[in-house]
Order: sequence, then structure tokens, then C-alpha cells
Amino acid sequence: MGEEYPEFQLRLPHGGPTAHGRLLSEMGTNGSQKMVVLAGSPARPDVVPSFLLRTPSSHRLREKLIAEGAIRETTTFPGWLEVVRDVECNSPSAAGDILMGRSSNGWLEWKTADGRPLADFLEQVWSGPSRAWLVRGVHPAGPDLVQRVWLPEGRVTLAAPWLRPEVVQGVSKEQLRTFVDEDYESTAAYNEKVQLVDELHAFFSRMRPGDTVCAVSEGRLYIGEVTGSVEQRVAEDGGSNLRRPVEWGREGFALETLPEELRLRLLLKHEVVDLTTSKAIIDGLGVSDEELVEEARDTTAESGAEPAALTARREVELPRPTEELRERLNVHHVDWLQEIRDLVEDEKQLIFYGPPGTGKTFLAQEIAEYLGAGREQVKLVQFHPSYAYEDFFEGFRPIEDPQTHEVAFRLTAGPLREFAKVAGREGNRHVPHFLIIDEINRANLAKVFGELYFLLEYRDRSVRLTYSGEDFFLPRNLFIIGTMNTADRSIALVDAAMRRRFAFVELSPRIEPTAGLLRRWLAAEGRGPEPAELLDALNARIDDADFRIGPSYLMKPGVFRDGGLERTWRTKILPLLEEHHYGDDVDIEGRYGLPALRRAVAMGHEKTSEGFDPE
Repeated sequence: MGEEYPEFQLRLPHGGPTAHGRLLSEMGTNGSQKMVVLAGSPARPDVVPSFLLRTPSSHRLREKLIAEGAIRETTTFPGWLEVVRDVECNSPSAAGDILMGRSSNGWLEWKTADGRPLADFLEQVWSGPSRAWLVRGVHPAGPDLVQRVWLPEGRVTLAAPWLRPEVVQGVSKEQLRTFVDEDYESTAAYNEKVQLVDELHAFFSRMRPGDTVCAVSEGRLYIGEVTGSVEQRVAEDGGSNLRRPVEWGREGFALETLPEELRLRLLLKHEVVDLTTSKAIIDGLGVSDEELVEEARDTTAESGAEPAALTARREVELPRPTEELRERLNVHHVDWLQEIRDLVEDEKQLIFYGPPGTGKTFLAQEIAEYLGAGREQVKLVQFHPSYAYEDFFEGFRPIEDPQTHEVAFRLTAGPLREFAKVAGREGNRHVPHFLIIDEINRANLAKVFGELYFLLEYRDRSVRLTYSGEDFFLPRNLFIIGTMNTADRSIALVDAAMRRRFAFVELSPRIEPTAGLLRRWLAAEGRGPEPAELLDALNARIDDADFRIGPSYLMKPGVFRDGGLERTWRTKILPLLEEHHYGDDVDIEGRYGLPALRRAVAMGHEKTSEGFDPE
């Protein structure tokens, strides 16, 4: 059978020579097909520091072979070692390990002369990036399988007591759904069957040799590598048990020492959990930054690229505001921007609130783009009275089938769930992402946020979602900035629960940075101060601070065309004040019109020139 496979090659790191191997049909003790390293193959003279931690069995085998003289110094490959006799290994990965001096995925790194990976030649094993899985072996009412069976016997198991015995590896999800519906007809509820199908499909068909597998026991995380195919064992009582061979390669890691994101994923309440999005974090556990860089040099990764495991452990950092940013935003002092940055970092959620025209949305977008290092990391949604949880997070929506044109309701992600997925992608987790919620108080916040209220306060926890039933947590690098128009009396202000979860920053014409914004902008644009003086005079006549007028109405090009100021005043500002004083029998034009305000400004100038304070 071994002659059916071509000879495979393994290129040693740092542009080293090429080793040769032969795949056998015989199975090793770890459930994988054995592989022979052919005599005359080169081997690396040293090993990476994490070799013993990651694959202790391969480390022991290499040391044994060196001690026996099967791997020794040679003149054939100057600076390298040489394998002087055929060496039989338990798996392609073990064969690669002893040559490379590090943990390797033999199913992908051994290749034919024309570059095809070894995985392409095995049934139910395919090439491509390896995945990571969590399989539970500990239950409150049952035995600790991890300590009793998995670690000592080198395996991982999944109970399937009612599943028929003829199910084979690679079974489709649709076939499994039929089997589960029939075999578990009276023993599981509908939701339990849906979850069981997902878990069985992962164990039967998605998991493959070379994948990372994790298990939690006695407060520690144990990590290994799947080394073989799934096997179904039927007990005497007819119950079914699924198992896969695993090379458990590392000591356990205390859960309290793990990165927060990984700890959250380990808490997800399923028997089999796909941890692939956290694989880089798992790969870096117990390994220093220097060791990760050295390991990366051994791979075919792009030159100069940062190792994924190193990127995964980088913390989220928000840049400090600069004087250049202050000038661009016409803010009075860089310290105010620094305070906003610190509030975002500490609280994760912030709301700018104030009257209309105070630049709330503009500042939210500009600050988010600066702190997030680009517009790509910022998403804006606008709330309105009919906005709901289904619009914001997820819900069933009518979707047309492009083939049949039939319409059916399907579970669809909303902007928050989609953006959280983007922020949580591998390589993105250290990059700040900002969701801006414009007019946040115009929706019924309790209905829009639902169970997400909890996550706003507890970023280190997860919740079970209403529609999908999945566990969800907010990524640590997702920040939320809301804007709230305090003049909108048609919508009740945010409740106490929301106030506790957000930091509130006032933007009002009575305080900085809004109070002097228009004057600073006019000076920067080389224009006269009259619009700022008129706005100050206007707001001095408005008793209710929530209805004072912000400067953004007068910071548009149209204001400075012929008749532009008068037109803006007549069509933008006075209508707001007419609504505010509706039913109050106030002469809006006489009190707030430009002629009256210009007279007040002129009078103030006269008093100032005479030494009197106009106030």
C-alpha cells in the first residue's frame, strides 16, 4: 500500500536542504498513518525554544535518535545534521517535528515534488489552514474524561448514545440532520437536535488531522493535535461513542492566566466549539515574543510579516490626541480631546449630548476615525422611533431566493453583530473599531438593546442570544459613541440603566469646546466675527439651555454668500425657536430676528468702548 503514495519532500527552514519521506498505510499508536523519514535526509542542528513545550513526544524521539546516532553530524550537508537510517514515525507531523526542530503540521508541510501537500492524498483529509476546537470532557454530574481517559490514552471523545452505528466520517450536515431527527426523535427537543447536528458534523466532518484540540479540566486548559480519523464505538448497551486520536503535547495552562477573549470562548455552552478565530492566541500560549518571531522565520510566511500569535496578543491602544487634531477640529484645548480619549478607553461607551447644531455627529465621526486610525474602522447607524432589536442586532427578515425568487424569512445579522464580527477577526483584535449611534435617544433603547444591555457593562461575559440561541460577547476593541439631541422632547430621555453604561459629555453653546467654536473657526477661515457675535446674542435671550442654538448652522459656505446669513437665519434658526415657543405668544422676529440682535450687538460694542461691561 505504501508504494501507492508518491515520495514526499520537506524543505528545512532558512533555505535549508530538502528531506525525503514515505507515507505508510500502517497506523501509528496515535491513530495516524505512519511515515518514514528516509536515510540521507538532512535535519536541523538546533531546535526552537518552544519545541519541548509544544510537542514533548517528538522532542523525546529526536533526542533518542541523536543519542543512538541515527541523527548525527555529517559532511553531506555542512552545518546540518543527517538521518543515517530510515526512521519510522507515528505520523507525518512527528516526522516533520524531528527534522524541523519545532512543531509542524505534517499533513500540510510534506509535499510532492510538484508542490501538492500530503493531505491531498488521504481520504477525508484536505489541505488548507488548520482549525482549532474545544471539546468538553467535564460535566458537573459526570466523570472527568479529560483526566481519566483523554490525557492518558491520547484521545478525545464525544458521546452520541442514540446515533446509529453506520454513520461515516465526512457525512454531510443534511444527512446528519435526518439521522438525528430519526434516532433522537423522543429523547431530544428541537433546539437540542439543532445543536447536536452542529456538534456531530464538526466532530465527524470538519475536524481533521493537524487541527488543534483543546480541553478544560480542573481549572486548566490542555492543548493537543488531532492525529487521525473519527472512530465510532458501540457499547454493549447499544450506546454510541465517537473518538479521535490526539497527541496531547503541552502542560495545562491555568484558566485565570489566559487572555480574556479566549476565556470567554471557553465558556461557550456547547460540546464542540470552533475556536479557530482564537487559534493564534492558543498557538502563542506559553511562548515568548522572541520565540514566536524565531518560529515565524522557519515557516514560509511572508518575509517581515508579524507572526499571527504575536499580533493576537497585542493590546488595544488608542492614540493620544495631537495639537494638529485640535486645530483641525477647532477645539479649545488638546486636554479636552485627551479626556474624551480616556473616557472611551475606560468606559468603552460614550454619548455626546446637547442642543442641535453643536457638532455632536461631526465630532463623533472625526474622533472615532482618529482613534480608530481610519474610516474603515468606523460604522454609523441612526436610531429612529421604529428602530428595533431586529434592525440593530439580528432578526428574521424577508429574503428573496436568487434562483427561485421565492421570499422566505431568514435570520439576518444587523449592523452591530456584523461590525462585532469584523472587529473580532484574527488580526483585527488590537485595532480599535467604533460604532457611532446617531440620535441614540430617538429609539426605545430597552427594546433595541435587549439582552445586550448586560454586555455594555460586562465586557468579560457572554449572553445567549434571543433569536440564534448562540453565545455572544462584545469584542474588547469595539467602542460605541452615541449622539443625543436634548431639544428632542418627542422622545423620552435615556433611562437610568443606559446612563450607568455610558459616559456623558455635554456639547453646549454655554461651555467649551462649543462656546468659542464659531469664533475659532471664523478666525481660521479669515472671516469677520459678526456671526459669532450674533449667535452669542441669540443664545443669551434663550432661557432653556437645551434649546440654545449650536454654531454648526453658521459654519457652512452658503452662509457667506450674498444674503446667506439672513436666509439661514430665516429658514433654519427661527423655525426652531417658533416650535420651542409654540403657544407662548412670543414675538419670534422681534426677539430673535437679525435686526434686533444686530442692535443688541452694536449696543454692546458701544458700552464696551465706553468702559462698561455689556453684561
